[in-house]
Amino acid sequence: MKIALATGLSLAWSILAVCATPQNDEFQKIAHDYIEQDLRANPEEATELGDHRFDGLLTDYSPEARAKDLAAQKEFRDKLNAIDGSQVTGANNVDFRILKENIDYKIFEAEELKEADWNPLVYNQSLANSLYLLVVRDFASPEKRIPNLRQRMEGIPRVIEQAKANLHNPPRIHTKTAIEQTQGAINLLHEGLAPLLDRVPQMKKELAPLQEKTAAALEDYKKWLQTDLLPRSDGDFRLGAEKFRKKLRFALASDLSMEEIKKRAQADLEQTQNAIYETALPLYKKYFPEADKPTLADKHKVTAAVLDKLAEQHPDDSTIVPFAQKVVREATDFVKAHKVVTVPETPLDVIVMPEFKRGQAIAYCDAAGPLEKNGKTFFAVAPTPDDWSKQRKESFFREYNNYMVRDLTVHEAMPGHYLQLAHANEFRAPTLVRAIFQSGTFVEGWAVYCEQMMAEQDYGGPEVKMQQLKMRLRAICNAILDQSIHAGNMSEQEAMDLMMKEGYQQEGEAVAKWKRARLTSAQLSTYFVGVSEHLDLRDKAKAKAGAAFDQKKYNDQVISYGSPPVKYVRELMGL
Repeated sequence: MKIALATGLSLAWSILAVCATPQNDEFQKIAHDYIEQDLRANPEEATELGDHRFDGLLTDYSPEARAKDLAAQKEFRDKLNAIDGSQVTGANNVDFRILKENIDYKIFEAEELKEADWNPLVYNQSLANSLYLLVVRDFASPEKRIPNLRQRMEGIPRVIEQAKANLHNPPRIHTKTAIEQTQGAINLLHEGLAPLLDRVPQMKKELAPLQEKTAAALEDYKKWLQTDLLPRSDGDFRLGAEKFRKKLRFALASDLSMEEIKKRAQADLEQTQNAIYETALPLYKKYFPEADKPTLADKHKVTAAVLDKLAEQHPDDSTIVPFAQKVVREATDFVKAHKVVTVPETPLDVIVMPEFKRGQAIAYCDAAGPLEKNGKTFFAVAPTPDDWSKQRKESFFREYNNYMVRDLTVHEAMPGHYLQLAHANEFRAPTLVRAIFQSGTFVEGWAVYCEQMMAEQDYGGPEVKMQQLKMRLRAICNAILDQSIHAGNMSEQEAMDLMMKEGYQQEGEAVAKWKRARLTSAQLSTYFVGVSEHLDLRDKAKAKAGAAFDQKKYNDQVISYGSPPVKYVRELMGL
């Protein structure tokens, strides 16, 4: 046996015993060297992961830097291909394959997707999130963080010039969203840095001129987006069938083909519509006792009527965050009482979503990076856009009613993303591969699986189960939308009909999802594919264990391996 130090990173990782083979040693060296260069080339990502050695740097988007990075990716791929993977053992065996898959993905992104040439949202990571991370994450004293904040602000004009030089004919929806988010970045400069700067008044005073200069640079950039880029934003938001198929394979890391995913989604759509009707029927009789018998046979009418009735109880822009905070406490108590899964001690804050991050989703979970020490997790919830009409705001919050917020909290926080990612951050291996390359399919699949599992435990009663099944319909519709838009020619009306008529979504939610489906590709498929794989995995575990199946023990084991693709969890569990 050999004791192997995980990495030379400044943050201590783990020391594990692994079999001493030349292939293990070689893989660990390659993985260490690859991660070092990758974090250096993507300093904002390093900050988010919790490695703060590059906190003063921003990504270099110049053609020269991108070409250099592509060459490095290919060099590392060649090094991995020279290793006999069958001789790589222990945790390294899975991580060897994960690293190869992700390097291939990055090469595909660089050679074929080339998003820096057409997607202005790529640059938002540097223009806003790079600053926000230094403010919101309390990983060091203000005196240590503020100099890096200064360096990043000083680097923003360079990123803006690179964006202007690189961007040609993006899709209109991407440019319009970039304009909205750039205004959010400007507001961040004016107001969002205060929680950090107010703690050191002298440094705040010294930084004030640079703040104004950086905000002015972003104002100029916003004007350029509006007057220069927007008029020539005539690119196609559809990825195209060939690129979408390749991206889907990389993004999902699943054994399911594109065709199989769509076939399963269409079958699941009908099954879930039947399930939500069966759940709605007794509620319909409860809320509409005078309903005539012919109405009860109209599945769509019964389901829609119950969902509409439940939507009457909903928060608004001023109450959504405190209500979400209350529900987090409620869900946590339920998970503990029902022994669903082990609850971590990692702190969780419910916050208003930063303005520059809005425009794609109602909520997200911002977990502490796996390399962070004692980091918090943030459950961010977005109010509706200021320019929405009163009617659209009402529609949106009818979608995110009191019962739906409970299901959403299960997904984003307890026992979904917050809990799973907190456990993942405890995983240790000889390399950081599994920490750096988390599977979105595993992560999103776990969260949707938790929605079903909590409904099975009767969390929130049939009213919340209605929302869980509605969210399952949404996950199914997401997969169909993703494929039909980017590998087909689905129109806005067809998308709206699918979401509102087949998935029972409110108009406000459907409008937001149509926007998100055009801004992203492959990501919307992770929910359906992920939950399908998680449920298949649980079925296999139940069949193997029989009456001895212990759900808490099973759940704890599933999330004990970090966040690798589900196919590797199945392998590690011997299923």
